[in-house]
Amino acid sequence: MGTQSRATLFLLCFLGFSASAFAQHSVQAPPQDQVPGNVTPLSDAQDSHLVLDVVVADRSGKPRTGLTQNDFVVRDNGQPQKILSFRAVDGVAEPPVKIILLVDEVNTTFSHVAYERDQLRKFLMQNGGQLTHPVSLGFFTDTMGTELQPNSSTDGKALLASFDDHETKLRTIRRSTGFYGAEERFSLSQKNLGMLAAAEAKLPGRKLVIWISPGWPILSGPNITLTSKEEQGLFSSIVWLANALRQARITLYSVDPLGVEDAATTRLNYYEEFLKPVAAARNVQAGNLALQVLARQSGGQALNSSNDITEQVNRCVADADAFYTLTLDQAPSDRPNELHSLDVKVETPGLTARTRNLYYGQP
Repeated sequence: MGTQSRATLFLLCFLGFSASAFAQHSVQAPPQDQVPGNVTPLSDAQDSHLVLDVVVADRSGKPRTGLTQNDFVVRDNGQPQKILSFRAVDGVAEPPVKIILLVDEVNTTFSHVAYERDQLRKFLMQNGGQLTHPVSLGFFTDTMGTELQPNSSTDGKALLASFDDHETKLRTIRRSTGFYGAEERFSLSQKNLGMLAAAEAKLPGRKLVIWISPGWPILSGPNITLTSKEEQGLFSSIVWLANALRQARITLYSVDPLGVEDAATTRLNYYEEFLKPVAAARNVQAGNLALQVLARQSGGQALNSSNDITEQVNRCVADADAFYTLTLDQAPSDRPNELHSLDVKVETPGLTARTRNLYYGQP
């Protein structure tokens, strides 16, 4: 594939490449048939309303319920916005919040996937196998893409039986394939996240996608030089994924299964350097497409440094128990794919609000 058809960057410290080794490789852009960044993925992409699912917590991290519309202030690019509708959820939403547990078998070693499976068994069998929210199990493989169960269920025992029917497959795209294997994993990961969002956009309600993975390889470093086409390809991918997640009403979570093994590495929090939203192609870096970055920007969390995957999944699922849904108009945009930074605050001191912090608007 040539530079006109791919826009992929990889995480240098993740792969352990030296700067000189990296410099020998060109940076290229994701295939347009895999990440159609120059088109909107859904028919209602030009809708004028924003739906924000907001989790409010106190200083200890405990969810705060009982707030009203007057407690919230929303700003779009610094300008106050009127809240058109408001709903407080404390318990079971209608329709119920859908939980999607996605086991990443592409970016995780076989031994770690086996440990994940044991931890998820513990999650599914909590409360005697009676789950508080509908759950779908999914498996991300490099041979079948995302295999997602067609139906959600609150029956943990039935989900576990289906779980046991799935045979974890050894990756054909291995880390030993080096730089180009990482490129393929990166492209495949983005593609499958986008396809999942497009499918879930057809279904009503809020979804929590808990992606159990150390993250996909994304390389950013001082020796990267991008052409304008490569910059535009990456920017288009960022816009496409951000809008696809928003339109599907997906909150994304990243749970690192490497636990304490990963805690001492420089790779762990490297993604934080790329959390600032990208307004233009000339400012793009590969790190802006990190799984953890996409999760944080969607209003979710990036959890790591713990071997208790069950507890971390429960932390994510807790966001479905108490939240607020705000609807507002999109602010006017002067140009295509204009970045809008969202800021949602609660008037009560000591409370913080977590929700989607950006969208890309159209004129």
